[in-house]
Amino acid sequence: MVTSALGPRVLLRRLREVMAEPEAAQKRLDKIVVLIAANMVAEVCSIYVMRPGQVLELYSTEGLKREAVHLSKLNVGEGLVGIIAGEAQLLNLADAQAHPAFKYLPETGEEVYNSFLGVPILRNGIVIGVLVVQNRTRRHYTEEEEEALQTTAMVLAEIIASGELTEVARDVAADIAHVRSHHVKGDALADGLALGHVVLHEPRVVVENLIAENIPKEKARLDGAIEQLRAHVDELVDGTETRGGEYSEVLETFRMFAHDRGWVNRLRETVETGLTAEAAVERVQSDNRARMMRTPDPYLRERMHDLDDLANRLLRILTGQIATASRGDLPQNAIVVARNMGPAELLDYDRTKLRGVILEEAGTTSHVAIVARALGIPAAGQVEGLIDVVDTGTPIILDGTSGDVYVRPSLDIERAYADKVRFNARRQAQFQALRDTPAMTRDGIKIELGINAGLLVDLPHLHDSGAESIGLFRTELQFMMAQHFPRLDAQVRHYRGILAAANQRQVTFRTLDIGADKLLPYLRQVKEDNPAMGWRAIRMALDRPALLRLQLRALLKAGAGQKLRIMFPMIAEVTEFLTAKTMVEKEKAHLKERGHKLPVAIELGAMIEVPALVWQLDELLPELDFVSIGSNDLLQFLYASDRQNPRLAHRYDPLSPAILKTIRAIVEAGAEHGVHVNLCGEMAGRPLEAMALIGLGLTSISMAPAAIGPVKTMILSTDRAKLWAFMEPLLHKRDQTLRLALTSFAKSQGIRLI
Repeated sequence: MVTSALGPRVLLRRLREVMAEPEAAQKRLDKIVVLIAANMVAEVCSIYVMRPGQVLELYSTEGLKREAVHLSKLNVGEGLVGIIAGEAQLLNLADAQAHPAFKYLPETGEEVYNSFLGVPILRNGIVIGVLVVQNRTRRHYTEEEEEALQTTAMVLAEIIASGELTEVARDVAADIAHVRSHHVKGDALADGLALGHVVLHEPRVVVENLIAENIPKEKARLDGAIEQLRAHVDELVDGTETRGGEYSEVLETFRMFAHDRGWVNRLRETVETGLTAEAAVERVQSDNRARMMRTPDPYLRERMHDLDDLANRLLRILTGQIATASRGDLPQNAIVVARNMGPAELLDYDRTKLRGVILEEAGTTSHVAIVARALGIPAAGQVEGLIDVVDTGTPIILDGTSGDVYVRPSLDIERAYADKVRFNARRQAQFQALRDTPAMTRDGIKIELGINAGLLVDLPHLHDSGAESIGLFRTELQFMMAQHFPRLDAQVRHYRGILAAANQRQVTFRTLDIGADKLLPYLRQVKEDNPAMGWRAIRMALDRPALLRLQLRALLKAGAGQKLRIMFPMIAEVTEFLTAKTMVEKEKAHLKERGHKLPVAIELGAMIEVPALVWQLDELLPELDFVSIGSNDLLQFLYASDRQNPRLAHRYDPLSPAILKTIRAIVEAGAEHGVHVNLCGEMAGRPLEAMALIGLGLTSISMAPAAIGPVKTMILSTDRAKLWAFMEPLLHKRDQTLRLALTSFAKSQGIRLI
């Protein structure tokens, strides 16, 4: 058996020494193949480089005829070298010429060589070349030799990618996915256009130190990082974010991979070849990515994505680069790209520089989408595979209105969207001209338009949009942004600021709606299998009355001398509302006893988002002053459809007869009891859906500020009586959705759906 003449570490060091020499790239490559041949005790060592057009060109050789360099070329999939490039896997043959894919290139003189070992030169899972050694003797190369050649190929890839071989790097066929333009279609999450550059929410880690100085030390570093990773994954799986069902299964699979001995052993074995811990992770990750790109099995690809995610987390631990991009210095015109993120993570970004958000996951009713709309940031979701084709700094265009994403857009597309931005500016000017025009239907029905808000910085939208009120103020955003639970005086100042900025316009404060994916970092929550339907909102508040009483006290103090509206979320039973109402009375008495001034009027309401409440309206409505329909959760619970689940994102339409009949029943009950009914869900912000709501009899809706202009334009061109006459018989049909019918009606009636 032939063994290596040099140890892997010695070879890697000598490679680095050669690279440091001030010589032309070709000369250095020629020295490298001599070094590798000596290390492998091989008679031939050749480097093939991927050129544009998926062609592999012989760039340097020791042992084959020199005149074949730059002359011999193979397509991907052609010959043994082409197979290695096409499959991104090594090939170890004792008799290469007996292989059916062997292709004889007479100019090389390789017909005298029998044994063949070839490995792909991989960079981020992309084949940028092939490294080959050959011998006359028929034999299989050992596993140690395979490992040594793969490690050498990784170092070569890093050298080429780093630009140390400038002439070669210029000629290497770049990863086509990372240089060409892409058009990816996703879901529209938040309206608006954004032209800018990619900022990866979790930046890719750049490994700078490849060669280990002390292998035992590197193994210890790797083992320590793996333990830290496992602890983090265990905390993730066992923590409060677990949703149950399929989501739990996904996280448990993630944990299984983190504890997989095969993966960990592969990392440790790679360190033993002479690489640093992070270089070993990168090499194993690159091999995994290469396989992931070539497997047609979607389930297997998903599992490989899990391994890729774990490798990224492990690299961050090893390099100390754990923070997201929000902690760094954002460039101007930043468009953040992420697999997914929580609403609090979005709030961490500098809004003066953030132009848009694109998520591979997340649907239209996810909370991060709601926050994006509240902040007026264009957003798209369900943009699959985007992270695989972009890097930080990649030019990108986001159309948050249609869900279209253009990566490295052509000049024509860039010009078209620049024109679209100018057109939108003119359209916004038209909406602005309608700002003070009452939202009145053609047949004289006045519609109250409010905005949904959650931060003090949202308040200028109230004036700019021409909205009449804040139909929903999400108080939890203040809590999510704070490092600790806000004290009474801080809450009072915040609510006073909101009321002052509203300048006598009505504000409906919703009490804390935390839980599900809206978590407070300083508030410990128990593990739940299905937190969207679990311990959240009013349920948590009533179980922890001190938190709710503190917020109610702050609201009452802030509203002194003014009209105050308080709304309780997630009410499922009349008794829950009555308990909350009693707490308000107790806080009023507490403040009055101590000489505090109280609001001149207090209106209390409930959100109708739990279907059970629809059958308790006759008992509930006499006890309150107003109700607000939360269409996001109402739709989710009516259809038992998790709105965070991307597979169900388009399964149920808010314009289905079931949801529309439910809303109509609430409107009729409100009219019967003389109780004001509002709708503050995402339905209200889309002109077609808003048209349907008006047809059902709603006269008060609230939405994201940017939607006010388009919705008002629709209202001004709508005759409600005709609309309801058209809709009423449709509610009793078996259709899955009334979307097409309503769109057709709007077109026939000249209703403007912008």
